[in-house]
Amino acid sequence: MSLINSTVKPFKVNAYRQGKFIEVTDEDLKGRWSVIVFYPGDFTFVCPTELEDLANHYDEFQALGVEVYGVSTDSHFAHKAWHETSSAVGKVQYPLLADMTHQLSRDFEVLIEEDGQALRGTFVIDPEGRIRTVEVHDTGIGRDAVELLRKIRAAQYITAHPGEVCPAKWEEGAETLTPSLDLVGKI
Repeated sequence: MSLINSTVKPFKVNAYRQGKFIEVTDEDLKGRWSVIVFYPGDFTFVCPTELEDLANHYDEFQALGVEVYGVSTDSHFAHKAWHETSSAVGKVQYPLLADMTHQLSRDFEVLIEEDGQALRGTFVIDPEGRIRTVEVHDTGIGRDAVELLRKIRAAQYITAHPGEVCPAKWEEGAETLTPSLDLVGKI
């Protein structure tokens, strides 16, 4: 069963953000666009490159009204230690969620049970708490924040413009399509 258009299940986890321990719940996602980015683990190899890439584009996410949440099965204490010792992760301003019970990873269907770690999963969530995009990678394949921003812009566009769709490689300001009988076989 696909998670697309399903509602985020209730959750409550500890997190680390900018020198503080906080609590994050599903309610924090409501009322704004959110991105949840699962990664396998703190103090690893590909993970800091991805978190740094997101951090380098964080202002762009914020300009779109999007909050970013990084998630691993590590503790919020480990997130703090990693943030303080890694120059890449030290750039992160968004919350790093601690999924120590693995429930969040299970709910988003990214948990590798035998390893107790998550796959690389990226989920764009609309202000109503519905999952609009799902992207899941093997642990060795890093993601790209620029492509994620493009997908968010497309999701926001089709939400604001019902009846229109964004073709492949659509960029903000480019033409969209309005599906109709007249277009069948003409693209």
